[in-house]
Order: sequence, then structure tokens, then C-alpha cells
Amino acid sequence: MKAPIRIVVLFLCGILAGLPAMGLAFKNAVHPKKEPSIHHYLYVAVPGIRDYLGYGGHGLLVFDMDHHHQFVKRIKTSGFHPNNKPSNVKGIAVSVPLNSIYISTIESLQRIDLTSGKIIWEKKMEGGCDRMSISPDGKLMYLPSFENTVWNVVDCSTGDVVKKIPGFKRAHNTLYGSSGNYVYLDDLASPWLKIADTKTHTVVGKVGPFGNFIRPFTINSKETRVFVTIDSLFGFEVGDLKTGKKLGRVLVEGWDQGPVRRHGNPTHGIGLTPNEKEIWLCDGFNMRLHVFSAVEPYQQLTTIPLQDMPGWITFSLDGKYAYPSSGEVIDVKTRNVLLTLKDEFYNSVASEKMIEIDLKDGKAVKAGDQFGIGRFGK
Repeated sequence: MKAPIRIVVLFLCGILAGLPAMGLAFKNAVHPKKEPSIHHYLYVAVPGIRDYLGYGGHGLLVFDMDHHHQFVKRIKTSGFHPNNKPSNVKGIAVSVPLNSIYISTIESLQRIDLTSGKIIWEKKMEGGCDRMSISPDGKLMYLPSFENTVWNVVDCSTGDVVKKIPGFKRAHNTLYGSSGNYVYLDDLASPWLKIADTKTHTVVGKVGPFGNFIRPFTINSKETRVFVTIDSLFGFEVGDLKTGKKLGRVLVEGWDQGPVRRHGNPTHGIGLTPNEKEIWLCDGFNMRLHVFSAVEPYQQLTTIPLQDMPGWITFSLDGKYAYPSSGEVIDVKTRNVLLTLKDEFYNSVASEKMIEIDLKDGKAVKAGDQFGIGRFGK
């Protein structure tokens, strides 16, 4: 074969040999392989302000955090008073390994599958239910009775009570530490924050006494500091979770204290930004959020006006958004109110029980917390 002909033949063979790869490349360019991505959603349980249906009705409302918090769907929930009126939602929590979200009401606890939206079970609890917290491994829940005398340790899979922890007057708010070793228990009729060991399910310590009975509180990721709101105080107090001592008291400056419509105390609701740089405090009378530095001397930085009285606050996992219970979505960096949550009927939504859940292929891969807790280094 002559040289020119041989070159042409080899060239054509090369082209033919490369066609499958070229075809695959073309196919991928036209129809690129879609890798599963993580989607971020805000789940809001209503009625999450007492049993008032005027703040979003009844159910579990889902908002798309990646698309301007647009309303996605309403998941049907249970939880009713004996007269069949929707009951007060008292808490919301997630078990990522079980792909389940849990809603407590005054009377019962319900488990809902995050993929199907179906109720897996609902359990009536002796003494009722209040604001619970789930272990980092998603297996156990500390569920307080409804302002009663015990905390129930509950199996997240079955809803069975594993153990009861007695010795309280009005069991209320519950917060699992990020280590999973301790749970922090807020007795609504005590100035002491109790600490339970999760291996023995017994109270092993306490922090305080604080200046009055403890209301909402939050902790940092290292479980060394607690920031508490208390009855009658227009501000917050600080405690050392390791020594058990109260460290200080911080007052809101420049604003009048006045009567509030709910909860009975001026600052019900406190959150620590995930980076642990700021404390955001609810002010019911003035319908404001007051922002403080999270390091001594806890300088008061600014205030943010709200559309209604706030009674709770939490944050997105990345710390970009703040969610007061009055229904606003706030840019944490700029302090600007970006929007207010609206349901499928364009009615305002407000709740003290909301949580971020990140989904991949319809299943939970990560979840936030109903408390605004510190996440620095986690």
C-alpha cells in the first residue's frame, strides 16, 4: 500500500475507533448525568401559637429555602383536643436515620415519614407532652410531660417509653447537647436548669440558681455556656454548664417594658447564631428582636422590628436566615426582613415550632433544631 493511501486508511480507522467515545461525550453533553442534589426546606408545624388557627391553620407546612421560601405543600397531621379541635403544637424534632419528623401536642406525640408524608404512629402520653429533643444519633427522645412532674425517655422508632425521670414541678423545654452525653431540662417552676446523663437517664447536675423561673434557653456547641430567659426579666442571664454557676445578667437598654399577650414575660425566646457570634432575643411588648454580641460584655448591637409579637426564634443551619415565630425570614448578615411566610392561600404563617430539614432523593440527610443553638466547629 502506498504511503498516502496508508495514511488516509489509518486516519479513517482512528475516526471510526473514536466514534463511540465521541457519541458518549455528545450524549452526556446533550443529556448530562444528573447527580442527586441536596434540597433545603423549612418545616413549620401549626397551630404553633397556642391552638390559634389564624396563623396557618392545621398541619405541617413546607417551604423551599432554595427558592425564596416558596410554599411547597401542606402535610396532613393529627393531634387533636378531645373536642376534635386541632391541639396546640408544643414541639418539633427530627430523626435523620429514621427519616422521620415528630410533632408533640398537649395530648400526644406523632411520628411522620418524611418521604411519604404519612403518619407512622401517634401515641397518647400520660401527663401529656411538651417541647422535646432528639439525640444526635436519632434513636432516643427526651419528651417532657405537659408542665407535669416527669420527663419521658422515648424510643424514636416505636414511641415506647423507655424510662421516666421524676422530680419536677412543671416539665417544659428540652435540649439535647451536641455531644449526645447530656440533656438540659427546663422546669417552668424552678430557677435551676437540670442536666441529665443520657447513659443512665438520671439528673446529674444543675445550673443556677437564676434570677427567676427559667423560660426558653439555648446553649453553645461545646456545652460550656447557657443563655436563659427568665420570668419578669427584660433581658437574659448566662450560666456555666461545667461549674453550674450563674455568670451574669444582661438587660435590654433603650426600650420600655410593657404587657405581653402571651407567655407572661417580656423576653420569651432566645437564640444563638450558628457561628456563636450573636444572641438574638425576643421582645414581646415592642414586637422586636434585640441583637447582642455573644461574648462579654454582651454588647447590644441593634434591634429589628417585627409584624407581630415574637415568642421564639431559630436559624437555618448555615446561619444565613433567622426565623422568629412571628413569620418573618430575616437575612442575618444585613438584618433585613426578606419576606414573610405565606401558606397556599397567601395567608400569613406564624409558629414557634419550625425546623430546617435537608433532603436528598426525598430522604433526610441533615436537620436543624427548633432551638437556636450554637454550631461552631460542628
